[in-house]
Parts: sequence; structure tokens; C-alpha cells
Amino acid sequence: MTIDRLTIATDGPGLYEFTDRALGFVRQAGAEEGLLTVFVRHTSCSLLIQENADPDVRRDLDAFFRRLVPPADDAAMGWLTHRAEGPDDMPAHIKAALTAVSLSIPVAGGRPLLGIWQGLYLFEHRTRPHRREVVLHLAG
Repeated sequence: MTIDRLTIATDGPGLYEFTDRALGFVRQAGAEEGLLTVFVRHTSCSLLIQENADPDVRRDLDAFFRRLVPPADDAAMGWLTHRAEGPDDMPAHIKAALTAVSLSIPVAGGRPLLGIWQGLYLFEHRTRPHRREVVLHLAG
């Protein structure tokens, strides 16, 4: 069993790829087979496995989630109660609830078995910069 923590700096909403860092972790662990678990230790961002070839995919996903869950000061969000941390906070919690805070990826041949176009992303839902902690755990 091997564990590592990554810090990912964000500068606003969007998808931040960390595939190479996860691949390096698995390579350094030296495990031929196992299960890589990725977990984010925050409630206002999430994790995604998503296409990493065309940046338009990331832009479209971000735009979709902004339309699906607008800021708390949008008239459509008047029903929200939690507003103490700004207009992006409760919508960020909703977006995180709709996505994932942990991922499981099989490892074989010393590599995570991601598809050719798949990458690992932290999906930041807050508007101001953050330093997010992602835990990598490899069980063999």
C-alpha cells in the first residue's frame, strides 16, 4: 500500500489535469497490478475522468455546469439558504455533489488502465484561487 498527497493550485472554476502526476506516482510505487484510488479532501471541488485531447471538452463541461447550477445571487437560486461564504459557495457544493470526490482506476502492467483520451482532472467549482489536496492511494 502506497499513499501520496498532491497539491493542486487553482485560479478559478475549471478543470485542472493531473494525469501525469498520478502516472508518476504509480510508476514510482513500482506496482505491476493494483487499484489506484484518487480522493479530493474538499467539499467545493470534485474529480473527473474526462477527455484530455480537445480543450473544448473542458470548456463545454465548465459552461454546462455554470448553466446547470448558477451562482447564488442568480434569481433562479433564490431558494438557497447557505449563503455565508459568497455566491459561489453553495453552488460549488451542489456541483461537487453531482460529480465525484473519489475515483478508482485499475492498474496493470505498472500503469493505470485509462483509455487513450482519458485524463484525471480536479474540477474546481469556486471562483477564487485555492490549493486543493488530492490523495493518491495504490493498493496491490
